[in-house]
Amino acid sequence: MRTQDIYNLAIKMGIDSDLRGREAVEKLLSRKKEQYDNLAAAKKEEFDKEALENPYLDSRIYNIADDKEIKKVLVGIDIEPAEILIAKELGGIDLIIAHHPLGKGLANLHEVMDMQCEIFSLYGVPINVAEGLMREKISEVARGINAKNHQRTVDAAKLLGFNLMNAHTPCDNLVAKFLKDKIDSAKVERIDDLMKLLKEVPEYKEAMRIGAGPKIFVGSPESRCGKIALTELTGGTEGSPKLYEKMAQAGIGTVVGMHVSEEHKKEAETANINIVIAGHISSDSIGVNLFLDELEKQGIEIIPCSGLIRVKRI
Repeated sequence: MRTQDIYNLAIKMGIDSDLRGREAVEKLLSRKKEQYDNLAAAKKEEFDKEALENPYLDSRIYNIADDKEIKKVLVGIDIEPAEILIAKELGGIDLIIAHHPLGKGLANLHEVMDMQCEIFSLYGVPINVAEGLMREKISEVARGINAKNHQRTVDAAKLLGFNLMNAHTPCDNLVAKFLKDKIDSAKVERIDDLMKLLKEVPEYKEAMRIGAGPKIFVGSPESRCGKIALTELTGGTEGSPKLYEKMAQAGIGTVVGMHVSEEHKKEAETANINIVIAGHISSDSIGVNLFLDELEKQGIEIIPCSGLIRVKRI
């Protein structure tokens, strides 16, 4: 496999595991194509053509220094210049894969947040309400990332001659589906049951060992779960805190997420919604691991770094 093949696989796996379903994703891509076709020539030059094939614009190839067969990959949750230097020191690294966005992917992180609206609608929140509340949050995220030094790590990879890519939302989709399937099949009743279920997952077991395991942020072990929603595992970053009231009205009793801000926590308490935080880096690791297992099947050697808890399921 070459870098483009690996990237294409990540996007395919992301679409296959998208909670909205493949048909919904393909409809989105078709709409993007229609919008592009209707643009004036000058606007077509500005259009991000990646959007015609990739529904997750926070995931990209940033540099192909050497378009060769990939045999050894350095993979981390966050890749910064320090990790690029680690790759140089290790030697023999053909490709570096980050989970969290870099470069243009980071600049476009807000572009994937619209998918949260459709996920909320799957759990009973009216789509118009979700879109209205998310619009402000998406704009806030876009402004917040605008000032960041997006190209820092990309430039380091170019200077040292490394192939570089990331897979963010595709891997978040993988962990969201993994946990949804696990929780739905178990039919847990109380938060304590949910916690026990999460703690069976190897990545969460390891996270517990280092002090970062699953935690109850709102609610208690004896609280009844009600309808469990996995609305905060994929879709860029946290959505609008104002959505908790609407989730409660839709019958959601518990939200499982990767992380939660104080503002979100307070809104959940007000809405009497339980929040279980599975863990950020450990949840990221699950999604990345499901992707990496497919690479290992192709004979590619994986070198984990930067917080990645490598667990094989092959």
